Parts: sequence; structure tokens; C-alpha cells
Amino acid sequence: MPFVPKKTANKEPAVYKSLYIKEKLVVEVERIAKEHGTSFNNVVVSMIEKCLESQ
Repeated sequence: MPFVPKKTANKEPAVYKSLYIKEKLVVEVERIAKEHGTSFNNVVVSMIEKCLESQ
């Protein structure tokens, strides 16, 4: 099942953090973002939230 980023309609308060990410991961996340018409940030946050759901 391919990863699908969440919709961004209901924004919650957020904080700014910076991450060091391998270039090959950035390329893949940018590809997913473009494919779904969303931002790099939304894809990363969606992935983190999806991973944390399973805990």
C-alpha cells in the first residue's frame, strides 16, 4: 500500500525544527510531495504521524 500524505485543511499549532536528512531521502520525499500536490513538510509530518500511530 503506497504512502498517502494527510490533507492540510485542519492546521494545528506547530513549532519549527530543523533536521539533517540524507539527500536520497529528500529526493524521494520531494517526489511524493509533487505526486500528491503537497509540501515536503506535509509529507514528512504525515510520515512521522503514521509511524507514531502504530506504537
